[in-house]
Amino acid sequence: MKKLQLLLVWVFVFTCAVNAQQLKSPNGNITMSFALNANGTPTYSLQYKQKDVVKTSKLGLELKDDKKSLLSDFTIADTKTATFDETWKPVWGEVNAIRNHYNELAVTLVQKEIDRKILIRFRLFDEGLGFRYEFPSQKNLTYFVVKEEKTEFAMAGDHTAFWIPGDYDTQEYDYNTTKLSEIRALGEKARTANVSQQGFSPTGVQTSLMMKTNEGLYLNIHEAALLNYPCMHLNLDDRTMTFQSWLTPDAKGDKGYVQVPFNTPWRTVMVSDDARDIVASKMIYNLNEPSKIKDVSWIKPVKYMGVWWEMITGKSTWAYTDDYPTVELGITDYNKAKPNGKHGATTANVKKYIDFAAKNGFDAVLVEGWNVGWEDWFGHLKDYVFDFVTPYPDFNVQELHAYAKAKGIKLIMHHETSSSVRNYERHIDTAYKFMKANGYDAVKSGYVGNILPVGENHYSQWIINHYQYAIEKAADYHIMVNAHEAVRPTGIARTYPNLIGNESARGTEYQAFGGSKPNHVTILPFTRLLGGPMDYTPGIFEMDISKFSPNNNSHVNSTLANQLALYLTLYSPLQMAADMPEHYERFPDAFQFIKDVAVDWDDSKYLEAEPGQYLTVARKAKGTGKWFLGSVNGDNVRTSNITLDFLEKGKKYVATIYADTKETNYKTNPQAYNIRKITVTSKSKLAQFCAAAGGYAISFEEIK
Repeated sequence: MKKLQLLLVWVFVFTCAVNAQQLKSPNGNITMSFALNANGTPTYSLQYKQKDVVKTSKLGLELKDDKKSLLSDFTIADTKTATFDETWKPVWGEVNAIRNHYNELAVTLVQKEIDRKILIRFRLFDEGLGFRYEFPSQKNLTYFVVKEEKTEFAMAGDHTAFWIPGDYDTQEYDYNTTKLSEIRALGEKARTANVSQQGFSPTGVQTSLMMKTNEGLYLNIHEAALLNYPCMHLNLDDRTMTFQSWLTPDAKGDKGYVQVPFNTPWRTVMVSDDARDIVASKMIYNLNEPSKIKDVSWIKPVKYMGVWWEMITGKSTWAYTDDYPTVELGITDYNKAKPNGKHGATTANVKKYIDFAAKNGFDAVLVEGWNVGWEDWFGHLKDYVFDFVTPYPDFNVQELHAYAKAKGIKLIMHHETSSSVRNYERHIDTAYKFMKANGYDAVKSGYVGNILPVGENHYSQWIINHYQYAIEKAADYHIMVNAHEAVRPTGIARTYPNLIGNESARGTEYQAFGGSKPNHVTILPFTRLLGGPMDYTPGIFEMDISKFSPNNNSHVNSTLANQLALYLTLYSPLQMAADMPEHYERFPDAFQFIKDVAVDWDDSKYLEAEPGQYLTVARKAKGTGKWFLGSVNGDNVRTSNITLDFLEKGKKYVATIYADTKETNYKTNPQAYNIRKITVTSKSKLAQFCAAAGGYAISFEEIK
């Protein structure tokens, strides 16, 4: 009997060894192992410097209305390995060249009984793993509906996580910092009110999910190249600390419709013992296809202002009149309505912004609330809300086009869809043609409210396809897109670089809705920004909103120096000076930094990084060689200690430092700052005080 048991054990070990495949990262620090278990279920595991990162985890998909899902009874039909190494140049970005270097393992699996096959492709980079499911053309697997994707991420411990609750409709939450085991207890308390939201589990969280182990490893789970597939969330089994993928359903409850051949998005796991490696990683971009736009000369990074913050804070309104409780486009006569006297998008007000932008070297001005329909746009499941071409009586499109052009300023169009995606697609060609005819080269689109058709979610497959349709259609018209309330980015901007910005997270507007946590901006670079730039809208100088909007008692939880640093730490080729001109005029010396700072870069160096606590980055402006530096701080006062070895050796620079003072307090004294100039070289060291929710910003000028 003992001999038989030993024989069975030996046979099992031998079988596993035959099925096992290993892949190492180019630098050898990360090892990925693949194997089929005894049930023929594909599994993988991940180690970093011989420490477990992902323990043995199952892979596969559960199909709807199919007796045999893609979960088990597989055998390995083929394996192929490859190495890839290239350097490509982004149209815009943190660096002027990106290295794409990985080792690859492609495993073809067959369910022999029914002659179906899938291929799981693994790519291992120095900073992490990407893998996806591929379905080659075949006779017995053509069309199918995904009931659920069963990808697992088995964590090796009860890590500290920086998370927001799983939600089918929004990412606009403050981040929570807890142990994985504490997620359930926080539960619905983490789900603050939003105009459209739908949770699914007390332990559901969203990607990009950042974690830190007790041993000091930094982990991140996300996805790349989200195309024609629902957005992936994660659901935690807090008994085993195992995450399982949880796809966003459609109105029928189905998760995904597939026509073979087909590839899913990549599932990604980043790992390092240095947090700077996570924020500097371009792995998400590298898992996307190269640009499909051949002529990219029309895609330009933009520094802009806008008629926006005054409406967000309640000083002015999007709506033109208070006369109409409901409106119907084409029937409601706005020329007979009495103006409410609070409308922000007037010809005169927009000219004021154009004048200020031109005087201070900005590129563009955004205008919201210019088009008819805002009196009756939200909360009624109304399909035909806006036509995107008809202005209010007090907004002269042609006059403002000519005025802005004469001043060297572009205007940015605003398309709020109110989440009626059918209506937007109905009008999109006409709207884009109208934009081009009137000098608009960029659009800020919005998807506020519950999605129409009724029952759809912001992150379901059909709506993901709509967002992509709008981006590709815009490219046909040479229009850049900044999408708000859309799905969080997954590196699509490599393939369509006209996607120059997204919101898809809790931005500055929430500082006017009651405030965000003081350390919010120290987490975003490790989470939301890994997949693409965010239109965070920084640059608020007046923190006490009641001073100019008496009915709003919100307070911006940030110091003024922190607001300056955000232009570096929250990378975007689309950067807004979000405050109103009169507030900048009160602090001209601090405003100088916003005027000077670049929005496109040749190089970036992350100097300090700890999620939830601080981030310091230096960037070299594209084409000028000028360096700028930003540092943001979390909840606790600290001293930032850095070396300026990113500066060119043998040269001297004047560093202009915009910083908190010892008296700065983000609640009671946020506008306390000092500006000093010092001479520095690449050998210089700097110790800089940072207040809570504070930081500092530096511009460097070479001494010729």
